[in-house]
Amino acid sequence: MAKLAFLGLGVMGYPMAGHLQKKGGHQLTVYNRTGAKAQQWALQFGGKHAASPREAAKDCEFRQCCASATMTTCARWCTATTERSPGMKRGAILVDHTTASALLAKELFAKAKERGVGFIDAPVSGGQAGGAERPARHHVRRRAGRLRRVKPVLDVYARCAL
Repeated sequence: MAKLAFLGLGVMGYPMAGHLQKKGGHQLTVYNRTGAKAQQWALQFGGKHAASPREAAKDCEFRQCCASATMTTCARWCTATTERSPGMKRGAILVDHTTASALLAKELFAKAKERGVGFIDAPVSGGQAGGAERPARHHVRRRAGRLRRVKPVLDVYARCAL
C-alpha cells in the first residue's frame, strides 16, 4: 500500500481519485481548490481531504496532479509539494496528468529534479467518460523507467501508452 496525494477533482480527477480509493488499496488524500468538492469526494469515497496541496502531499510516495484550470495553477500546485517541508519527500514521484504545454512539463521536471523528486508527465485523454468508466488513457512522456514504480498506481484508473 502506497501513500498517495491527488490534487484536482475536476471532471477527470474526481473519478480517477475515486478509482484509487475504491480499487487501489492505497492511503489517499485529496486536495481541490474548492474545499467543498474535496469534502464531498471524501464523503462519497471514504478518503481523506487536505486544506492545501502541501498538506495533501506530506510524506507521500506518489502525488498526482490533474488540474484543468490554468498552467499557473498547475505549476503552483506541483511546486508547492516539492519546495520545502512538509512537501513531498525525496525520492517521491510527481505525476502530472494536466494536458498542458511541453514548456510547463520541462519546468516541473527541473523543479522536481532540484528537490530530489521524480517527475512523470502523463496527460490524460478520453474525456469525462474515460475518467469515470476507467480506463482513462495517459501518454507518459518523462522518464519511462520511473513508470515501473508508479505503474501499479496508474493501472487502477488508466491505461498507459509509452
